[in-house]
Amino acid sequence: MKKEISLSSLIIIGLASAVATAIFFSPLQMSAVAGPASLVSWIVAILFYITISITYIELSQTYPEAGGPSRYSIYSHGSVTNLINAMADLLWYLFIPPIEAFATIEGLDYVFPSLLNLRGFPTLEGAIIGVILMFGYIPFNYYGVKTFSKVTSSFGTIKYIIYILPAFLLLVSFFDVRNLTSYGFIPFGVSGIFAAMPYAMFAFGGARVIPDFAEEVKKRSYLVYALIATVIGEGIVYLLFDFTFLTNLNWTKLGLIPGEWSSLNSLVGNPFIVLASHLHSGPGEVALILLLIGGIIGPFLTGYVYMGGGARVLLASARSGFLHEKFKALHSKYAIPYWGLIVFAVIGALIAFLFAPVPSIYGLIDDATVAGYIGFSTNPVAMMVLRKQGVTKWKIKGGSVVSPIAFAASSLIVFWSGWPAVPYSVIILAGITAILGFLGKVKEGLKESLWYVGYIAFLTFMTYIGSDGALNLIPYLQATLLTVILSLALFYPLGIYQGLKERNYLYHNEVFEHKD
Repeated sequence: MKKEISLSSLIIIGLASAVATAIFFSPLQMSAVAGPASLVSWIVAILFYITISITYIELSQTYPEAGGPSRYSIYSHGSVTNLINAMADLLWYLFIPPIEAFATIEGLDYVFPSLLNLRGFPTLEGAIIGVILMFGYIPFNYYGVKTFSKVTSSFGTIKYIIYILPAFLLLVSFFDVRNLTSYGFIPFGVSGIFAAMPYAMFAFGGARVIPDFAEEVKKRSYLVYALIATVIGEGIVYLLFDFTFLTNLNWTKLGLIPGEWSSLNSLVGNPFIVLASHLHSGPGEVALILLLIGGIIGPFLTGYVYMGGGARVLLASARSGFLHEKFKALHSKYAIPYWGLIVFAVIGALIAFLFAPVPSIYGLIDDATVAGYIGFSTNPVAMMVLRKQGVTKWKIKGGSVVSPIAFAASSLIVFWSGWPAVPYSVIILAGITAILGFLGKVKEGLKESLWYVGYIAFLTFMTYIGSDGALNLIPYLQATLLTVILSLALFYPLGIYQGLKERNYLYHNEVFEHKD
């Protein structure tokens, strides 16, 4: 693949993909379950994702491949673990573009109110628009990574200005600091802070597209700086928007009882557009216009970036032998995985159309978050196994401490996503993995995958018996503590122990030798 992405372009690609739907929708959902303590959830999420990004940094320096996060575990544990891991990653990617399309529809609904019904779900017209948007993502990826990075850099910079300016305009138009304290800063207790975490971690998950483009960066070291800049940049913006949302709530104008945080779920449409639409001052009107533009264009940009990342995940899966050889094919002129791009768009369009009447945007976020962090959980373990194999080319200082923290973080995000999001995602993941495993006769590394299968089953069981599960047998905080303890005491060391003892050249040579 052509190495044509500069450092500045890579940073903007990371920020453009990371800051989109979540900036508008996560503050509402997090405030509905945590109140003003959602600010604490964001801070914890920043700390969690710093550890996660560190594992991406180290692994991407050793294996700078397209769709790399969906390949690392094949070097550490073999094909079976990697198949499960790659399919979990793929589910994350398949859900994100439709989510972004739905977010664009939420913005368009302010101008064309026939796109959403009274419950906030897309109507038939809205679903059709969603399909059109999915296919509209293709041209931005098709004409090569150089064009992709230039367009994304330009639009990404404009997008950030359009996003950040309205936040300050809203604060100028209406500011009620009483919302932070008058109704209790932690109205739902510590469990509310934890319940809000999956929506924050969904927001940060966009940073993982950076290592997906690792094969196309001009210098491998750019991955390090881009990941750090993206996580810090998006963290600051998310905190700003959450603070703005909390202090901009005019309960009376929204028709809500002051302090009834859970009633925020009754708001239909883009929450920040709803807030701005109730402001009639000069700054408020300007904020509304910018939010309408940002709410329509911003998610579109993220959608096509994720489609590009998803096409590279399909490429990585084909390189691992899980998909047809055609998915490894690169365009003769533009050097992009065009088969993956087209198939990804078709599947995404089907999801956008068929799922439109069923879930709200928050339901898709739950499912995507579960799949994404089940997929991620192999990375900290793979990092330690590859160190033991002696193949790691670039080690993060303190990696042996960061790795278990990152693993615990991924375990908790899955657990906190709750019932029924966890079983939904696991059932879909199991079905796809079983079909591809059977068709491809994937058996290599079966013994080395037992820890991962057991780990996924354990997380599903914990959400089933936890306080927000089907049985409600264990209180929330105790179930959270039990999840952390067993994840770190059993599955983390077992995953390292079951890792391959040496580089598995017999099955999986590196895709290429990357030279800066």
